[in-house]
Amino acid sequence: MRLLYKEELEDEGAEVELAASGPEALEKLEKDSIDLVLLDIKMPGMDGVEVLRRVKERWKDLPVILCTAYPHYKHDFGTWASDAYVVKSSDLTELKQTVKEILSKTE
Repeated sequence: MRLLYKEELEDEGAEVELAASGPEALEKLEKDSIDLVLLDIKMPGMDGVEVLRRVKERWKDLPVILCTAYPHYKHDFGTWASDAYVVKSSDLTELKQTVKEILSKTE
């Protein structure tokens, strides 16, 4: 899914960095200038809710989109710090639109 998202978002003009785990994502955030984070909830090493918490503690204004196959997590208090919550779908229209909207607010 990461590769599909990368390809689709790059087709929209975005520069995309990939991380295979929560710890790797946090490491990339320390090293690179990132404008937006797209997280899944189920990830190896550290779940997306924990990564979200750490991102918001360290980079309070960095937008985070949770994109997951689990719609019931939307009501989990731990996910409320995200800037958007998108349920995974084979149609990436909602995800692409959400990314565009959030990035347009940060420009």
